[in-house]
Amino acid sequence: MSVTERLKRLREAYAPHENRPLGGYLAAMATYAGVAGGLAALVKATGRPVPERPTTSDVVLLSIATHKLSRLMTKDAITSPLRAPFTEYQKPTGSGEVAEEVRDQGSGTRHAVGELLSCPFCLAVWVATGLTAGLVLTPRLTRLAATALTAVAASDFLQMAYASAQHVASGQPRASQQ
Repeated sequence: MSVTERLKRLREAYAPHENRPLGGYLAAMATYAGVAGGLAALVKATGRPVPERPTTSDVVLLSIATHKLSRLMTKDAITSPLRAPFTEYQKPTGSGEVAEEVRDQGSGTRHAVGELLSCPFCLAVWVATGLTAGLVLTPRLTRLAATALTAVAASDFLQMAYASAQHVASGQPRASQQ
């Protein structure tokens, strides 16, 4: 039995009623491993010291920045041109975000990339890896960028809290947010 036939049987056994893009997921995992390995090699080649333990403030800063950048890349209306080859617009969801579906419902890399680019939870692993590598390779610049993303995340929550307070104060039904 050929490798192709074995993989086909494995895919059918894994999801007999649905065509899951296992090959695309494998390609995405291999790409991630290559990127992470490349970043590790770059850190080693530059001789940058790797902290024994990250500071609590860096963990908090990168956590909030990862959250914001992941949402910005996967849900923001302005970044939709980056996702358009892989997703299809469905509707606005408020607060400048949109709902999208994966464009290619079949199997393969295009489907897996569509899932990655439309899922903030999935993309967060990639974003956190990049920000963590940035913290080792260019800590000042990474902290500056992470601070800006963290400020935007805090502003988002304040905007939503303000809109909720206005709604409560007015006693009117809540309209769609701008």
